[in-house]
Amino acid sequence: MSAQLQENIAKAEGYLARFKDNTLGHFINGEWTLGSGETFDNTTPFDQSYLGKVAAASEDDVNAACEAAAAAAASWAATPGAERRKILHRLGDELEKRAEEIAMVEAMDCGQALRFMRQAAVRGAANFRFFADQAPEARNGLSLHQAEHTNFTVRSPIGPVAVITPWNTPFMLSTWKIAPALASGCTVVHKPAELSPLTASILAECADAAGLPKGVWNMVNGFGTVAGKALTQHPAIKAVALVGDSATGKLIQAQTAQTLKRLHLELGGKNPVIVFDDADFERALDATVFMIYSLNGQRCTSSSRLLIQSGIKDKFLAALKERVANIKVGHPLDPETEVGPLVHTGHYEKVTSYFEIAKQDGATIAVGGKSLRDEMGPGNFVTPTLFVDAKNTMRIAQEEIFGPVLTAIEFDTEEEAIQLANETVYGLAGYIWTSNTGRAMRMAHSVEAGMLWVNSENNRNLPSPFGGVKMSGIGRDGGDWSFDFYMETKNVCIAHDTHKVPVLGR
Repeated sequence: MSAQLQENIAKAEGYLARFKDNTLGHFINGEWTLGSGETFDNTTPFDQSYLGKVAAASEDDVNAACEAAAAAAASWAATPGAERRKILHRLGDELEKRAEEIAMVEAMDCGQALRFMRQAAVRGAANFRFFADQAPEARNGLSLHQAEHTNFTVRSPIGPVAVITPWNTPFMLSTWKIAPALASGCTVVHKPAELSPLTASILAECADAAGLPKGVWNMVNGFGTVAGKALTQHPAIKAVALVGDSATGKLIQAQTAQTLKRLHLELGGKNPVIVFDDADFERALDATVFMIYSLNGQRCTSSSRLLIQSGIKDKFLAALKERVANIKVGHPLDPETEVGPLVHTGHYEKVTSYFEIAKQDGATIAVGGKSLRDEMGPGNFVTPTLFVDAKNTMRIAQEEIFGPVLTAIEFDTEEEAIQLANETVYGLAGYIWTSNTGRAMRMAHSVEAGMLWVNSENNRNLPSPFGGVKMSGIGRDGGDWSFDFYMETKNVCIAHDTHKVPVLGR
């Protein structure tokens, strides 16, 4: 064990001590509470050891959070945008003060390598600052002039909203949803994933320290079957923003039907990276490896299907095998680690089940395809894995594995690449590597996805729309698209007193 890893473990133990010694509660109306008193154990995927007890919200606890958000809604909506901007900038400052704590707690709670979590607080702060700067103009709309009427639009906060976030990169994704909600003037009830709840509490503490009024930010822990259901069905909640898998999205869509809530569902993907013969070889190789094996492959925009053109296939796969075999799996707090343990034993079992499924369906395991528990102990460690000789109809090419697992499929022509890319129920993201500009433009129009990157890995641009099509979701985040979701648009038509008013019964 290196000296740096020893130092990181000691620091992490210091940050985690309070969670181990005290039950993690809910943050409702500016106060911490254990609510109903029901709890569950939280463990680390590194070795299944105990990280503390977490309060499990009952329906009454969720009702209290929703009522607090409803009570604070009018006052927060009336708060001038310039004032909301100041508070959200202070919140960004609070996050940066605790950047190391956030990174280490998140690494141990969900198994992500520290090298990626170090930027979590910085990215979270950037999310709050970006949307904070839009807050003063968030209400603004359009002015539409006609000869005898002028129409203009104004926007107002929709009211209390529910934000339900996943376990894979919980901190950053929470800020991505909550920041525009608060900037627009909405109040929030946040339910983090029960598998990685710790950094949500740090977020709530930072929001309180930044001066958010009581009830504006509420957070409840617990399970989807109780807390999630109560939250999505509560009549005070006007919109639900979810990041999760497609099965959860379907469930929430059904649960919200009776109250006709507005929904933004950011769901799963089986995203293609399409590498043509004329691609920049080294850049395409780097991006392909990064976009599936970083963040343990537990990322919705991971490029989990490699569509490789036949002319470059052998050379590219040979280089890819070498790179995948060289990826360092290890302790999430080790600065050298590139892939850490999967988030939970249940997910570990799901991912490892595909090693046998690949063989059954006729694919070849070129690299990996095994558990590392014999070598690394009881943690949820698996080898970075590459499947080759695959067909697009195989389960490993159609189902979201959500781990460090890549499926390579050969194609010959541009038309075949488009067909393969689109033959899936998902449509979140896609990546195209080619030096042919015309081809890049054609592919951009033809590949069914909410987001496409040409000659690039996933490069996040905050003003740009983020979201998917088909089973990958509904709606868009980013820039003004976020405000469109969290705000109602009203049209006002003012006559110039020059038009003829129709007459009846005079």
